[in-house]
Amino acid sequence: MPEEELFKTEKQMMRTDIARALRDAADEIESGDVHLVSDTDERSVTVPERPRFEVELERLTDSETGEQRYELEYEIRWTK
Repeated sequence: MPEEELFKTEKQMMRTDIARALRDAADEIESGDVHLVSDTDERSVTVPERPRFEVELERLTDSETGEQRYELEYEIRWTK
């Protein structure tokens, strides 16, 4: 199944600002209507009543430098 990226934003932020953004997102998810905004794009989506929720923590190691980084991902998905 081909993937189509509909929206993406990424930026460095203070931890407190990330927490605030996640609280705001939680309120929108609870209401069922999520509005995504970046400097260049804007999307809205309706989240169904019972989507699948995944939490993933990964440790990744750069093969060239050996530097390690962590990724903490929260994912909500559903089929239409």
